[in-house]
Amino acid sequence: MSEKMSSIFCKILIVAFSLLVAGTSSGYSTDTGTQAEGADSAVDFEHSLDDYVPAKKRYNFYFTYKIVHPWWDAVALGMEDAQKKYLEKGIIITYEYMAPDDVSYEDQIDRLLKAQEGDYDVIGVDVADEEKISPVLDKMVASGKKVMTFSSSDAAPGCKRIAYVGNTHNYQDGADLTEALCKKLGYKGKVGILVGSHGAPCHEDRARGAKDTIAKYQDMEIVAVEYDMDSIDKAHELAKEMIKDYPDIAGFVCCNMSNPVGTARAVTELGSKAVIVGMDHDQEALHYLQDGIIYCLGVQDCYSIGFDTLKVAVKIADGYLPGDLFPDKTDESTTIIYQEDAAPMLEVLYGDVS
Repeated sequence: MSEKMSSIFCKILIVAFSLLVAGTSSGYSTDTGTQAEGADSAVDFEHSLDDYVPAKKRYNFYFTYKIVHPWWDAVALGMEDAQKKYLEKGIIITYEYMAPDDVSYEDQIDRLLKAQEGDYDVIGVDVADEEKISPVLDKMVASGKKVMTFSSSDAAPGCKRIAYVGNTHNYQDGADLTEALCKKLGYKGKVGILVGSHGAPCHEDRARGAKDTIAKYQDMEIVAVEYDMDSIDKAHELAKEMIKDYPDIAGFVCCNMSNPVGTARAVTELGSKAVIVGMDHDQEALHYLQDGIIYCLGVQDCYSIGFDTLKVAVKIADGYLPGDLFPDKTDESTTIIYQEDAAPMLEVLYGDVS
């Protein structure tokens, strides 16, 4: 598990399984480019293994990701569920699940190089910086290692990694959230963008989606683009600076799970009326959504990402390449939720009925 796993968050989510309404489903359709709305479609806890019969009785995997954070704790819960279901079939899966306290592509490279010296059937990575990490993955694959990517950030196009499981539509997520913001603002006003980590594909793609959407409207203007490095405190300070520099700022686009919280704190502290849109399911962010301080959130189905990552890793370990058993990219859902969805999401994810 991660070096600082958020155990309280995990326990609450485990309890929440019994609260979830059965029959939830993925909300994103890459064919139409539309997203399902509502708390009941945001997260799917009901998963089962397919008919594939693993070739071995034991597997050992290594997974590393961008930063210790509750978002990846939720991914881990999906992995644990898959691990348990494999065990029920007599298949033992062990895995490392490690990340640094601060985002660093240097740290990620070091972890990957150490992992390739270990006895792992598959090495998986949530890419911290596609420009820096992709060549490392190419060399690992060339040396005979089985490498996949997962979570929110794939490697660069053309990378030799075997497959990816996770969000394949980060650009569209950024565009959809920003379109909701623009509509709310009547298609006019100044906007600030908080990106997240330099070089992280998911953050950069969402920011591009936001920028391209705002560029469509002549009465809208991006006044600042800042990187908070997945830190709530840094996002808080950056948002305060934007509000002070642009007292008439009308909105914020937040491209990761941390910066909606930091931005909402800043807006509340300074009495700004700026509209906030952002990503994911942080408990504090959901309370801000419930209170109307955050307008909407794009919630990714982290649980499904974790479950499907383990399923694909087993098949990669058995020597399969993308094809009939799994695609090159396994797409997972993002669901945009609004104020009316906050209370049920808080109950489902955190057992929070306040």
